[in-house]
Amino acid sequence: MSNAATHTNDLTKRADVGYYLSQYATIGALLLVFLIFSAVADRFLDTTNLLNVVRQVSTLAIVAFGMTIAMASGDFDLSVGSVAGLAGVIITGMLTNGYSLAIALVASLAVGVVFGLLNGVITTRVGIPSIIVTLGTSSVATGIIFMYTEGRAVYGGLPDAFTVLGRGNVIGLPTPIIIMLVIGVAVYILLNKTTTGRYIYAVGGNAVSAKLSGINTLKYRTLGLILSGSGAAIAGIVLAARLGSGQPTAGASFLLDGLAAVFLGMTTIKVGQPNVLGTVVGVLLIGIINNGLNLLGLPFYVQDIAKGIIMVGAVAFAARKNELKFF
Repeated sequence: MSNAATHTNDLTKRADVGYYLSQYATIGALLLVFLIFSAVADRFLDTTNLLNVVRQVSTLAIVAFGMTIAMASGDFDLSVGSVAGLAGVIITGMLTNGYSLAIALVASLAVGVVFGLLNGVITTRVGIPSIIVTLGTSSVATGIIFMYTEGRAVYGGLPDAFTVLGRGNVIGLPTPIIIMLVIGVAVYILLNKTTTGRYIYAVGGNAVSAKLSGINTLKYRTLGLILSGSGAAIAGIVLAARLGSGQPTAGASFLLDGLAAVFLGMTTIKVGQPNVLGTVVGVLLIGIINNGLNLLGLPFYVQDIAKGIIMVGAVAFAARKNELKFF
């Protein structure tokens, strides 16, 4: 074999290695973190603990799935935490006041749809960037929460049919995990197997080209924000059912952790694109870090530092490879 051919083969091998490193580095980080905590944290590998990890991240995953759709369409939704909190206090408030579970569920789900629609209409029709619009509507939702609850938790008289959404089990699996799986599969099919999903990705990739191709870009951007708001509302309902109360600040962590999960997901599987499988990797990475550090008895701020370092490192690695862009 000639020197030129050998050199070409070497370059091809290096390119292949670089490709796999950039494509699956975040999955590698997930496995590495899992192995480290398996070695240093007692009870980490207990079946009960591992199931608890998935249960704990189930509501975050539901929020992150909705955010994945919004970001795939080219928009950010910074209102998810407040919308989740509002949905949680609305459903518990209505149930404690004697409303039926069906009516309370519809009302609390409507919170997500209404805020998502409001975000979408203002963003697309008025032309204000979604990051600004959703920051504003987040403040509105937070104000409504404290006006409705006066800053106190809502609890008492919640029916078992409601609390089972957060505490029940079906075929040996906690109900929140089943809800997470159903929503995750539905979002995966939507984004990867339907024309709507292809249009959402087209709009998020290049809105101008998508519009010139005849795609109604305003419609799909609005749809992305509606589905993001709906995911936040569902997560708020499940979290309230798990807590057995409506807590005014219950959804506070969803925003930053949700963004972290989606951004981490954009560094793997489909690098540079929000994608459901990548979001699952991001959610699990956050959940394992939180759980492992808790088992080691480390304070909460260490968790925040660790999550921040991992997120910035993973995103910086993909960005350095010019495979990740932000809207």
